[in-house]
Amino acid sequence: MYQILKQIVKTGIKTETPPQADEAMRLQAQRLQQEILDVFRGALAIRQVDAGSCNGCELEIHAVNNAYYNIEGLGIKFVASPRHADLLLVTGPVSRHMEVALKRTYDAAPEPKLVVAIGDCACDGGIFGESYASCGKVSNVIPVDVVVSGCPPTPTAILQGILTAISAKK
Repeated sequence: MYQILKQIVKTGIKTETPPQADEAMRLQAQRLQQEILDVFRGALAIRQVDAGSCNGCELEIHAVNNAYYNIEGLGIKFVASPRHADLLLVTGPVSRHMEVALKRTYDAAPEPKLVVAIGDCACDGGIFGESYASCGKVSNVIPVDVVVSGCPPTPTAILQGILTAISAKK
C-alpha cells in the first residue's frame, strides 16, 4: 500500500494542454497514415490485451481511441480477435493465469506481428515485479518490439509507441 501511495505522490496530476493548430502535426499524421498504408496495405488492426493491469493504461488507450486523437482517421482500428491483428498492445504485469492466454494470443496473430508493451508494469513489472502470482514484464513471456513507459503513459506517448513500432517494421 505504501508503494502505491508513494507512486501517486511521485507522479502527481497528469493533464494535457489542448493542442494548438499545427502544420507539423498534420504532416506527421499524413506520414503515419502513409506508413500504415505502405506496411499493412490499408488499416492497422490493433488487439489490446490486459495481462493483469490495474486498468490505468486501459483508460489512456480508450482516450487514444476517442475523437480528440482520431486514430480511426489515421487508419488505426481496434479488433476483437488476434487473428485479425497486426499489432498487440499489452498492458500490466503478466499474471500467472494470463501467461498461457498471452502466448496463445501472440501465436494467433499473423505475421508480421508487432508487440507494444504499455505502462511501467508491462515494461519492467512495475510495483508488482516478479512473484508467485506474476511473471513480471511482458518480454518474459513474449517478444516485445517497443516499450512505452509511464504510469500510465499519456495518449501521445502511446501513439508515439505505435508509430515507432510501425517505423521499425518498415
